[in-house]
Amino acid sequence: MGSEDFVRVTSYFSVLGIMATWELLTPRRPLTSSKLCRWGGNLTIVILNTVIARVFFAGGVVAAAAMAQERGWGLLHWVEWPSWFELGLAVLALDLLIYLQHQVFHLVPILWRFHMMHHSDLDLDVTSGVRFHPVEIILSTIVKAVSVMLLGVAPLAVVIFEIVLNGTALFNHSNVQMPLSLDRVLRWFIVTPDMHRIHHSVEPRETNSNYGFNVPWWDRLFGTYCAEPALGQLGMKIGLEHLGPPVCMNLFKMLGFPFVTTLGRYVGRV
Repeated sequence: MGSEDFVRVTSYFSVLGIMATWELLTPRRPLTSSKLCRWGGNLTIVILNTVIARVFFAGGVVAAAAMAQERGWGLLHWVEWPSWFELGLAVLALDLLIYLQHQVFHLVPILWRFHMMHHSDLDLDVTSGVRFHPVEIILSTIVKAVSVMLLGVAPLAVVIFEIVLNGTALFNHSNVQMPLSLDRVLRWFIVTPDMHRIHHSVEPRETNSNYGFNVPWWDRLFGTYCAEPALGQLGMKIGLEHLGPPVCMNLFKMLGFPFVTTLGRYVGRV
């Protein structure tokens, strides 16, 4: 394991452990389904996604950034700006890319089929942040790889961005209680659990809001920000309204989910 992998793995499991402990001690909402079943499915699919990424995308987006740097590809290689400025700009550009990609996955029917699996979780907790269909992971990796080559993003910026993205995804999907006054301040700078939870509401208007993962600025800038759900944080229902009675899905059900489920009222709405 290289130093980059060590940092990624260490930071990932550190955040996972902290958030899992926090939501166990002070949960925001009562759970409605078996945590053992949900965690089994969610953690199994992240293992599968990691294997797929290793086998088919050796080096992944970092390798694409290294190749672009070596060959001088991309916009940032054509300008002479301070390294710290380019680094910050690159991380922000990648975050905007993820925001826009997230919207596209909600707008395009065939993409929503795969992203819908993420929204099918019966509850929302730290493991929901890793519950993505392998097809979505593959498409997202390709989009990010092409983007970093076009932008000329440095490998270091990619590593920083992916570590932050993984950490914030675990954070803002977690079922943790924090003072409302603190949440109001934090959500000007980072997507908080209360802010992102609205995105997992069964109400289509709320599902198609709060697309950001790292910073909340894109939602505020582009008019997709929703401050509170209509029924409140404790009254809102998580998931998809058209799924019927709650069923805890194992790995095989999650993999087949896009091919057997209707789209509902969500796709194509912003």
